[in-house]
Amino acid sequence: MSTTGSTPYTPPGGQGESGFYYDTDDTHGQGLVTFAGVMLTIAAVLNTLYGIAAIDKAGFYVNNARYVFGDLATWGWFVLALGIIQFFAALAIWQGTSWGRWFGVACASANAILQMLWIPAQPVLALTILTMDIIAIYGLLAYGGRRTAANRQRAAQG
Repeated sequence: MSTTGSTPYTPPGGQGESGFYYDTDDTHGQGLVTFAGVMLTIAAVLNTLYGIAAIDKAGFYVNNARYVFGDLATWGWFVLALGIIQFFAALAIWQGTSWGRWFGVACASANAILQMLWIPAQPVLALTILTMDIIAIYGLLAYGGRRTAANRQRAAQG
């Protein structure tokens, strides 16, 4: 009996832990993951600056902005704290850690909610950062797992 064709096909890259095949040379979507990290960094810098400006009661924000609870300085502390946390999330995404993807999604989601609450102070800027958060969430959820699987496979091989 011929042995030709008797071995099963294994695509390049091998089989991951979840049973899916990963090609370590596949770069499809990895640019969006890097872009998500950059967007989180930009949002972190903007949130840190805007939080400091709000705490300092700078004349940068819309006058007479009303909130359900708290004032501009209270929301400024929230935005400042989230900006610092977002910076660490971006670093974790760039390192390719498995928890970094979910930490980034959580930070971007929390920031999206906070930006909707921040709309009375600066409507255009809040909606701009909200859009950046949505793109970052999409990139991390759609393509973030591929980077983690490829990193695990590279570590196992070499």
